Amino acid sequence: MKNIDDFILIIIILFLFWNLITFFLMGIDKYKSVKGHYRIKEYTLIMTAFLMGGVGTLAGSLFYRHKTKKIKFKVLLPMAVIVNIGVIVMVVKYVL
Repeated sequence: MKNIDDFILIIIILFLFWNLITFFLMGIDKYKSVKGHYRIKEYTLIMTAFLMGGVGTLAGSLFYRHKTKKIKFKVLLPMAVIVNIGVIVMVVKYVL
């Protein structure tokens, strides 16, 4: 049973770390936007959200007030969070 507990702990840490990265990606893109530098592609921001980074991306968007007026982000970021929750539920239900 200890191995499964260690595995779950590692997955939780990775999930939190990945969402921290996606949170800061929104901040980096906002900074680049203000400074007029080369930007992170919207596709990249959305894909990181759907690849289990939905919470961090959405939180970063709201915290940095970045991409909050774009319809694409208003729809897809909450959808990514829902998909992320669905994946977590499926893993817990069928894998663990």
